[in-house]
Amino acid sequence: MKDLSFPTPMSTIGRRTLLCTALAALAAGASLPAAAQNTVRIGFHAPLTGFAAADGKSARLGAELAVEQVNAKGGIGGKPIELVVYDDGGKPEEGVQVANRLITQDKVVAVVSGSYSGPTRAAAPTFVRAKMPYISSYAIHPDITRAGDYAFRTSFTGEVQGRAGAKLVGELLGKKKVVVLTLNNDFGQALAIGFKEAAPKFGVTIAKEYTFAMGDRQFGPLVASVKADQPDAIYASGYYFNAGPLVAQLRAAGVNVPVIGQEGYDGQKFIEIAGAAAEGVIITTSLDRDSPTAEARDFIKAFESSKGQPVDMVAASTHTAMWVLANAMNKAGTADAARLRDAIAATELTTSTGRISFNKLREVKKAVQNQVVKGGRWTRHSVIDDPVLLAPPEQ
Repeated sequence: MKDLSFPTPMSTIGRRTLLCTALAALAAGASLPAAAQNTVRIGFHAPLTGFAAADGKSARLGAELAVEQVNAKGGIGGKPIELVVYDDGGKPEEGVQVANRLITQDKVVAVVSGSYSGPTRAAAPTFVRAKMPYISSYAIHPDITRAGDYAFRTSFTGEVQGRAGAKLVGELLGKKKVVVLTLNNDFGQALAIGFKEAAPKFGVTIAKEYTFAMGDRQFGPLVASVKADQPDAIYASGYYFNAGPLVAQLRAAGVNVPVIGQEGYDGQKFIEIAGAAAEGVIITTSLDRDSPTAEARDFIKAFESSKGQPVDMVAASTHTAMWVLANAMNKAGTADAARLRDAIAATELTTSTGRISFNKLREVKKAVQNQVVKGGRWTRHSVIDDPVLLAPPEQ
C-alpha cells in the first residue's frame, strides 16, 4: 500500500468531505444511516457544545480538512472516508455512550478523539475491548494509552509538557523563583507533576503553588497572593476560557513577570479574552506556526483559507491524528483491526505538528514547540527537542 503525503492547499479546493453528523443523536435516540459500502467510515468525537465548544469546533475543522485532503488523493484504497461525528460535550459519560454507538451501530473501522481527557479516558477502554484502533489527538491523561494496545496518542502527556515548561523557564528564560498556578483537574495536575519533577534540574525553585477550579473567572485573592510572593516567573495551567481572565487580572494588578502556559492557551480565543495582557505570554504546545516544513506550512495555509478562522493547536492535532490513521490504513487496509493497529504503531510520518513515531506504550515521540504572543498573534519563541527530557512513559 502507498504512503500518503500532504497535498498542497489547492488540492482541497472544491472538494467535499463525506460527513455523517450526529451532534445531538445521543439524547434524541436518533439513528445514523447504514454504512455505505463504497466509503470507509471513521468515527470522531469532540466537545461541540458546552464549556469547550470553541475547541470542539477547531477539532472538527482540523479533522474535516484532513479527510478532504485524503479523499482528494484517492481516499483509502480508492474509497473516500466518511467521517461519523459525535458531540461528547466534554463529559466522560458521553464519551462512553459515543464509543458504544460507534462500535455497535455505526460500524466504523477506527476512531479519533478530538476531545479532552475526561471523555477520551472514559471511552478508551470500550474501544480497546472491541479491538478498535483509537487515537487521542490532544488529551493528556496517561491512562488513555494504558487502556490497552489499541489506544494511541499523537500529542504529549501532561508530564512531558510540564518537564518542557521547566526547561523553558529555568534554562531558556533564566528564571529561578517561580509560582505555580494549577488548574484542579487532570490536565492541570499532570502538567504540575511534570514541572515540579524537572524544576530542580534547571535551577528552578517553586516559591508557592496555588490551585483554582475549572469554573473560576475571578482571581482577586489568588492574584494578590502571587503579587506578594514576588516571583521571577509564573507557570500557570488552564484553558483559554480561564487562563485569559487569569492573565488579564495578573497584569491589571501590576504582576508583569513572564507567564508560561501550555497548549490549553493555544488559540485566538485566549488572545481575545486576555486582550493586551496576552502580549509576551509564552506556551508549550504542539504547533509551530513558523515551521519551515512543507507539511506545517501547507496545513496552516489550507486551514485558514478554507475554514475561515486562525489555526490553533487543537485543529493541527486532530489533523495530525487523522493523517496518521489514514496513512496506516493505506498501508494495512481496513479489514483486519490487528494489522491496522500494528501499522499505526509502526508510523514514521511528518505531519502538521512534526515528525510522528510511537514508543511501546503507543505514546508519541516529538519535539515541544514554544510559542509567544507578539503583536496579537502566536509566533515561534523556541523549540525543545531533548529526547531524554521529553521521553514519554513506556508502561
